[in-house]
Amino acid sequence: MMKRISSTVMMLLVSGSINAAEVIEATSLVGFGEAKYASDFNHFDYVNPKAPKGGQVTYAQVGTFDSFNRYASRGVSAAGSETIYDTLFVPSSDEIDSYYPLIAEKVRYADDYSWMEVDINPKARFHDGEPIKASDVAFTFDKFMTQGVAQYKVYFKDVKSVTAKSPLTARIEMTTPNREVLLALVQGMNVLPAHFWQDKNLSEPLNTPPLGSSAYKISTYKPGQSVTYTLVDDYWAKDLPVNVGRNNFKNIKYDYYRDETVTLEAFKAGEYDIREENVAKFWATMYQGSNFDKGYIIKEEIPHQIPQSMQAFVFNTESSYFSDPKVREALSYAMDFEWMNKSLFYSQYNRTRSYFQNTEYEATGLPSKGELAVLDPIKDKVPPRVFTETYEPPVTDGSGRIRVQLRKALALMKEAGWEVQNKVMTNVETGEAFSFELLMYSPTTERLAIPVQKNLKLLGIDMRLRTVDTTQYIKRLRDRDFDMVSAGYGANPYPSPNLLIAWNSNFIDSTYNTAGVKDPSIDYLTEQIANSQEDPEKLLDLGRALDRVLQWNFFVIPQWHISKFRVASWDKFSRPELRPKFSLGKDTWWIDPEKAAKLPEKRR
Repeated sequence: MMKRISSTVMMLLVSGSINAAEVIEATSLVGFGEAKYASDFNHFDYVNPKAPKGGQVTYAQVGTFDSFNRYASRGVSAAGSETIYDTLFVPSSDEIDSYYPLIAEKVRYADDYSWMEVDINPKARFHDGEPIKASDVAFTFDKFMTQGVAQYKVYFKDVKSVTAKSPLTARIEMTTPNREVLLALVQGMNVLPAHFWQDKNLSEPLNTPPLGSSAYKISTYKPGQSVTYTLVDDYWAKDLPVNVGRNNFKNIKYDYYRDETVTLEAFKAGEYDIREENVAKFWATMYQGSNFDKGYIIKEEIPHQIPQSMQAFVFNTESSYFSDPKVREALSYAMDFEWMNKSLFYSQYNRTRSYFQNTEYEATGLPSKGELAVLDPIKDKVPPRVFTETYEPPVTDGSGRIRVQLRKALALMKEAGWEVQNKVMTNVETGEAFSFELLMYSPTTERLAIPVQKNLKLLGIDMRLRTVDTTQYIKRLRDRDFDMVSAGYGANPYPSPNLLIAWNSNFIDSTYNTAGVKDPSIDYLTEQIANSQEDPEKLLDLGRALDRVLQWNFFVIPQWHISKFRVASWDKFSRPELRPKFSLGKDTWWIDPEKAAKLPEKRR
């Protein structure tokens, strides 16, 4: 919650005149909408405040790890390593963008967002007992600006300084007042201990666990094989409202496996506890056996309406093959979703068509009057069909025969300067054959890519399937050394400033801009979105307009989504009656001793 302090004003001398800028004091930070919880709330609605603590939960990961530094520019960090630091504020899982105090107690800021002061909770401690101070906040910002990833430096370029005004008050000064940048910096900042990191390079991997501050710390690990986090007994923030009813497991362990098939068999054999299934075939055919028959493993489908990510085959538009949107559109006709959904996915999925799937910001129909007003300044820079057609991915009859779609693809390829010669798609000018690589790290992806590969072959296009380990995959992704990947863009519950990182050309060095987009119209729209966060009506038009422009540029071949959790777990957990609106809420579950006692000893 926030209030204006009428007795405290900041006097600014501007062009010889005196203007009073009000100072706002807040105990929550809201990026969108209004805060659900009052300043004196006791706990989130979706927790059980009396949940018991204890026991161990084990999860599985595919691949390996070689670092405990989540922020390094190279290497693969251990699962869960992003959680060892507390943040200044904590998001609520039943709101879109509201944050409540953790390390911070409250903030004060000018109503023009030219500065902000953050008061640190005097009880806040790192795991070695050292207090968390304002100087650690200042150190963290400077460390990320000098040794962090490129997108951090670009995103926070308008921050002039972060300094320690006093031992427990950090002050942020803006070169250019910017509400969204200021809120983003304070809401999600993981505060690093200066006394641990001052002589270490944040961009380099760590082969031993760093000093943390959260509810859990790394207790044991086997390099590349497993890592265990143990609840800190004297954790200073365990009774804060944001933590009540959460962090209920004594130990959280991650075991690593080489691929998804091995991982599933390990789950069925009792090697780990909870599995969220992403493979339709596995869910339909492989969740069976004696442990299911005996009721030891519970299989559930839990419906939800959570905004969905744009999972897709993503083109690298910097590749010479995919610089032309006509080529990208042509290749989209090679994915026969209707046949794949029936034959491979047991009709479990829906086709994804929007970058705001399952939200009111999804673009449907033709542009509204408000959208047209938003698009007018860039009308000559966006695809003409934005204004005349409703985007839909290609649709087939599900029979597997897609001659009509392939004819459309051939026509588009011809317009782009390609034609089939001796059964090979060939560039008319250069004589080059159309041959590209799909980079993958999971055998599951290969199974999904083969039908697309076969249809492309009918067009004379050679799509090579290249599977590498996760370390090599991440490096090539960072280096932009790929033609196409099966990846995606994170779910967008609303048009937030984070869209700058995903799409704006100023962030082209960020791996979040997977497609390598450099488009002035998209730059314009994402910047307008970042500057319009306090205008819900305009934001609605901007979000839908951006969705249309992204759709008609064909940066991806959209895949599919499912609006339910597919969860299997060994029956030793209980959970609150109310699930958080925007997550499964596993951090609110707990071990139920009565249930656990009925299981084989290995899984209690």
